[in-house]
Amino acid sequence: MTKFGEQVTLLVVEDDDIDFMTIERSFARERIGNKIIRAHHGEEALSLLLNDAVPHPYVVLLDLQMPKMGGLEFLAQVRSNENTANAIIFVLTTSDDEQDIVSSYSQNVAGYFVKDEAGKEFVEIVSLLQGYWRIAHLPV
Repeated sequence: MTKFGEQVTLLVVEDDDIDFMTIERSFARERIGNKIIRAHHGEEALSLLLNDAVPHPYVVLLDLQMPKMGGLEFLAQVRSNENTANAIIFVLTTSDDEQDIVSSYSQNVAGYFVKDEAGKEFVEIVSLLQGYWRIAHLPV
């Protein structure tokens, strides 16, 4: 369980460079100094998690539409592994397809955000994440 003030790592699984830079800038604008690690697709992210390359505690921000291993496949793999099954994962994607939303929540995501709907309000998502990991007790 996280201790008060313990730094949470953010694993961003995002193949789009512009979207990743937007995430980084939003965290910098809000003066959030948490470590950010990027994976370009689910396969890379899964490898990072399984090889303990992401410091605990961590939160995952996951895109669904990616090459090699997409977000839904990544979710299934994470949830089926006892070492990663309890990972805290938020989805941030372009898909507003009801099936993607249902499939994501069936894999116990903590939240589902559509990029186009977030738009300029993305800072609110960043603030929500910061508030979440500040007050939530996360498994280590």
